[in-house]
Amino acid sequence: MCPSPMKIDFKKTLDCYQARRGQFRIVDVPDLQYLMIDGHGDPNTAPAYADALAALYPVAYKIKFASKRDLDRDYVVPPLEALWWATDMAAFTARRDKSQWDWTVMIMAPEWITGAMVEAARATVAATAPPSSSLDALRLDTLHEGRCVQTLHVGPYDAEAEVLAELHHGFIPAADLRMTGKHHEIYFSDARKVEPAKLRTILRQPVTDA
Repeated sequence: MCPSPMKIDFKKTLDCYQARRGQFRIVDVPDLQYLMIDGHGDPNTAPAYADALAALYPVAYKIKFASKRDLDRDYVVPPLEALWWATDMAAFTARRDKSQWDWTVMIMAPEWITGAMVEAARATVAATAPPSSSLDALRLDTLHEGRCVQTLHVGPYDAEAEVLAELHHGFIPAADLRMTGKHHEIYFSDARKVEPAKLRTILRQPVTDA
């Protein structure tokens, strides 16, 4: 009997998934490809957000199973991530006016995952009843972030404002850096199962020289 392939956990093997609470750290994030879906509105109430997740997760798991079965390469499906922005970023960082938010929800796909594998997984998920209306909007794309500053936030999502203020107006300018790109969050906890005080989220901001 052939041994089972070693299962890779990217949360443990990639440095960009490492962060500590109360510490801002500069990291060089490699180009990574993701399954992505774009949307707009309050993630707590907008049907589009829940619908996007309902498309994203099934495809991510179908790809993982195909990778193990067909390529003998097994891995833990990476955590949910999201990019967040608004025309007026104060609506995100300070006012927390979720109705004004734009977002891209995403799950990282290993470099050996191909567009053909994504299309096969999409077709398999589409055959289920009923498939998510966001399934057609799902894409495989590469995110180029490069140098970033990140920290681990522990607690409710709406308690991020103080940490973001310190990051944006304290650490980044003090390090002679300026913000570029979109605010990025990585969710290590399932908000449906973990109480808000214990949610673990990486907050990441791409930067460049000031």
